[in-house]
Amino acid sequence: MKTKHPKGLPFLFFTEMWERFGYYLILGIFVLYVIEPTGAKGGLGLPDKTADDIFGTYIALTYLTPFIGGFLADRVLGYIKSIYLGGILMAAGYIGMGVFKDLTLFYSSLALIIIGNGFFKPTISTLLGNLYSEEPYKANKDSGYNIFYMGINIGAFICNIIAAFMRNKFGWGEAFITAGVGMLVGLVIFTIGRKHYIHAAQMKPVQEGDTKLSEILLKVFVPAIVAGFIGWCYVPYDQLVQMNNYLEIFSSPANIFGSNNTDAFIFACVPVIYFYASLYFKAKPDEKSSIGALLSVFLISMFFWAVFKQNGTALTRWANYYTDRSVPAAMEKPLEGIYMVEGNSYEDKEVPVYDDQFQSQKDKDGKAIKVQGKDVYFKNISPEKRAALEKNPEAKTYLYNTELFQSINPFWVIALTPIIVAFWAFLRKRGKEPLTPTKIVLGLFISALSCLVMVLAVWAGDNGAVKVSPWWLVAGYGVITIGELCLSPMGLSFVSKLSPARITALMMGGFFLANSVGNKLSGILASTWYSYDNKMNYFLVNFALLIFATLLGLTMLKRLNKIMKEKGH
Repeated sequence: MKTKHPKGLPFLFFTEMWERFGYYLILGIFVLYVIEPTGAKGGLGLPDKTADDIFGTYIALTYLTPFIGGFLADRVLGYIKSIYLGGILMAAGYIGMGVFKDLTLFYSSLALIIIGNGFFKPTISTLLGNLYSEEPYKANKDSGYNIFYMGINIGAFICNIIAAFMRNKFGWGEAFITAGVGMLVGLVIFTIGRKHYIHAAQMKPVQEGDTKLSEILLKVFVPAIVAGFIGWCYVPYDQLVQMNNYLEIFSSPANIFGSNNTDAFIFACVPVIYFYASLYFKAKPDEKSSIGALLSVFLISMFFWAVFKQNGTALTRWANYYTDRSVPAAMEKPLEGIYMVEGNSYEDKEVPVYDDQFQSQKDKDGKAIKVQGKDVYFKNISPEKRAALEKNPEAKTYLYNTELFQSINPFWVIALTPIIVAFWAFLRKRGKEPLTPTKIVLGLFISALSCLVMVLAVWAGDNGAVKVSPWWLVAGYGVITIGELCLSPMGLSFVSKLSPARITALMMGGFFLANSVGNKLSGILASTWYSYDNKMNYFLVNFALLIFATLLGLTMLKRLNKIMKEKGH
């Protein structure tokens, strides 16, 4: 009996699971740590908008570096060495975040993760695609990527539970170090299964007309660095005249990752985007249509990531301040370490001051202003719960950790992946399975509907006046997860199917470049949260972006499907 999937799949599945365990553990607590007031076990104490920008830049750069990492894997290092190098660098970065409290060293640790992800991410996805490039596995490539994607989300699901335990029981540093340990476990598993995919890890021979490494460095990498530096140094004239000293912009690491950082990222992306566009114009006649189709999908998927990646910013903020996180009475005795405990009465402790939008207030030195009082969680509880607490002021309230809500999306992925895979298989047997581009456009539309769920959540909570049920987040994540399963793994499969063999990893890096730009946009969008007095409008803007992307995809769909059929898919 012939197996439908290669023997290397389980090992790549678990390698990626543990790598994503570390990556998403960091994302789940990143913003919470950055805005946490400084102290013995505190965080960095930076403003909320700065935290959003740092987060957006960090996740953007982790998906920008696969551009060069994928190229080096294709031409210089090979897939196996790239995965080891990337994994070790990421493990070092995660551990460094836990060990170093200095802001500069914290950013240095982020840099290690960003570089490591550039080597690891496109390479392991390409390696999986290579395993499905021959019979009898070729017809099951979409399913293989769906299964692989489920492994990603098992890691993303369990990591937040572990993060909650580690930071409650020990502290932020220990939680970050746990992410590094997870990455090392993944490398051990990869080593064990190496014999099952070493044959698919051979570098493609150099062909006439191939892009050279020197060309990448001189025409793309160096210009991107120079352009990024120019963008970083650029200060609008109206801001410049307000400064007593131009060097004020460089006076704080927060400024480096502040608004100038957005300019730097945009400037740095220009040479990279130009390079990918040039691939189309320089392509051989038989490759031009494939590369054009890939670039089209990169464009529309960017809008999806701009909304989806707000799970670590806007939706984390919604879970933290606007969602009822109290543990039900039936679970009054919480699992040790998983829940936080807050007193209902005004205890003799200092707590940060928050404005009407739950933004922590800072003094002129940037430090959080504190008063004697109780946690901000109680600011907008329901009148019924407030009355109950006033009757028993000495009682304790048990709260779910905010990062636990980050496990809702991966839970839905795990639960829905078998259903989605079975649904596509059902249609495939009847000759009605839609082509990959159709699945991607459908995913955009379904994702747009998730924004409407959050519009209803804002309405239910009277625009934040009263906390709403956590089921709103569960529902919102559930809808966008269906869209994600139609788009993200299908995007990986699409790249693997249409990319010319000699530049597969490079084009996989292009898919992650679109992800990168979307990630940065997500940080920019999230930083506008406080500009919307009515939060319905915030989520409606997200809805409009995804509807625009859906309509754009529909205009391309006929052409994309035609190319898929011409290439035998």
